Amino acid sequence: MLLLVGLGNPGARYVDTRHNVGFRVVEVIARRHGFVPWRQRFQGLACTGTIAGEQISLLLPGTFMNESGRAVAEAVKLLKLSHNEVTVFHDDIERRPGNVKVKIGGGERGHNGLRSITNYIGKEYRRVQIGVGRPELKSLVEAYVLSRLGATELAMFNVLAEVIAENVNYLVAGQDELFEREVATASKAFG
Repeated sequence: MLLLVGLGNPGARYVDTRHNVGFRVVEVIARRHGFVPWRQRFQGLACTGTIAGEQISLLLPGTFMNESGRAVAEAVKLLKLSHNEVTVFHDDIERRPGNVKVKIGGGERGHNGLRSITNYIGKEYRRVQIGVGRPELKSLVEAYVLSRLGATELAMFNVLAEVIAENVNYLVAGQDELFEREVATASKAFG
């Protein structure tokens, strides 16, 4: 069993924001791979299915970003998982829009959702960093990640979510570099 977590904030106000690209990716994975309907579980929405012969649980924490660790920790405990069976999809302002990188462990780089998860389960979980770019001024970061994507950006992230969902089987199989290569092919078109 693996747990794939999409980070974001719940509620209509945050739909289509940069901070919610993790939610978008996990929702597309569920749709593309025919997962059972979402239901309230683990302080969020969860569903299960199979990818590449592996049982997968998907989670969209219902807590706000800064408390994502509560939902992830509950899922890890109840599903009896270890930290290396958790993959978190999240926005990354240090990467250019559309750039995707897989990393295990390390720092949170100022991401409050990752900080919360690390506080609850430790840092040695897999992270799929989805680049959203950053504003020029540090003081604008919060407003930037919580603002809605423009039409061009939204179209790009919709395509990227499909590409990630199409290639998620490589992540499930532990082939992180192959996953990155396949996704990078599509990402180059984004500039």
